[in-house]
Amino acid sequence: MTGLDRRPAAATDTTLPRGPLAGFAAGSLGMGVWVTVPGLLLLYFLTDVLAVGPWLAGLALLLPKIADVVLHPWVGHRADVEQTRRGDRRRLLLLGCALPVAFAALFAVPGGLTGAPAAAWVAVFFVAGNLLFAAYQVPYLATPADLRIGYDERTRLMAFRMVVLTLGILVSGLLAPLLTGGDAATRAGYQRMGVVLAVGMLVAMLVGVAGISRLRGSAADSAPAGHGGWRALRTALRDRQFRWLVAAYLAMSTTTHLVLAGVPYYAEYELRAPGLTTVLVAAFVAPALLVTPAWLVVARRVGKQRALLGAQGAFALGSLVLAVGRPAGLPVLIGAVAVLGVAFAGMQLLPFSMLPDVIRAASTTSADAATTGAGTYTGVWTATEATGAALGPYAYALCLTVGGFVASAAGESPVQPDAALAAVRYGFGLLPAVAMLAALLLQRRYTLDATARATR
Repeated sequence: MTGLDRRPAAATDTTLPRGPLAGFAAGSLGMGVWVTVPGLLLLYFLTDVLAVGPWLAGLALLLPKIADVVLHPWVGHRADVEQTRRGDRRRLLLLGCALPVAFAALFAVPGGLTGAPAAAWVAVFFVAGNLLFAAYQVPYLATPADLRIGYDERTRLMAFRMVVLTLGILVSGLLAPLLTGGDAATRAGYQRMGVVLAVGMLVAMLVGVAGISRLRGSAADSAPAGHGGWRALRTALRDRQFRWLVAAYLAMSTTTHLVLAGVPYYAEYELRAPGLTTVLVAAFVAPALLVTPAWLVVARRVGKQRALLGAQGAFALGSLVLAVGRPAGLPVLIGAVAVLGVAFAGMQLLPFSMLPDVIRAASTTSADAATTGAGTYTGVWTATEATGAALGPYAYALCLTVGGFVASAAGESPVQPDAALAAVRYGFGLLPAVAMLAALLLQRRYTLDATARATR
């Protein structure tokens, strides 16, 4: 059975009020910190502060994500059970608000630990943090499918989220390197950074819980919730449109997290200016604050699918420029990163607004309606996102390993072989271009958008 066989839910002209929308979006500030800071600094923290070899550092970030493949769909099942029994998913959201504790612990590695023991510490708290992140993110992202809104309003809702998420990514991406001590980062600096950002995360996530309650009060869907479980999971995995969308998003998530993991290496070893890390992060993230409304307009005019394909193509082209490295000139390289940032904004807004389109389409199929739960679909989706968040840094770590990159402790400056410097450059430019081309080819197989758009 495919998405083309389904008749999407009837369109509705419900317009969500701005106040609850802003409250809902505030939750993304906290999630933005978790999505950004570990992806940006954790690999570098392991290899250049804790003296963990790049292959082991990559493994320490990858293995915790294997658990996510099982845990996230299970969290999605629990979210659907909560929705059926209680009429909301509030308890899971509140449990997820413990995420800041795990975030702070992640960077509070005891002073005596280096190498493998330090990698084990990080891996343990990464597992705990990912589970708590799922407890918050799964019910959070199920919200658009729970509301009585149409095709364009779902995009508008996710646009609010995207702007605030971008703000969280930008602020945390700029503050985190500064709080660690910048060029003179130390263990104590990383610990300080973890505590400061954890406090901000907690406040934002609690505001998000309140915003979701207000949205549900103004536009909750009267349709019965799915019951989740393994049957619902099988239904989601048999959904052809969902499979293609998830496969494309896995490639996108892997690519963007690879780029984030490579930023500090590219700044230090290719551009020879570690301080440019914050500049590159700003160039990558800041454009989304300006262009997200433009992506919303483009999606309304040409559809989400065509807009997303354009974003993927732009990201691949920008990545190829970065593979040139210093000979291209610093202004050109920063411009290329900005192009990636514009594309990144579209790749955050559009897939996340297409996900509820798929869920709503599935819920109108009589054979599956009783078992299809938004939480189950979202659990698989967030497991995919978590997998990409692990595969990206791991892929970059493998590049460094192949190039013979030399790990070091804080304060040390080993001479890197030429092959390692080449791995830094090509891993940051050429590899993302190839991965994003794969995402584009997978995304072309998704065909539900025309049907969903016709019923808006």
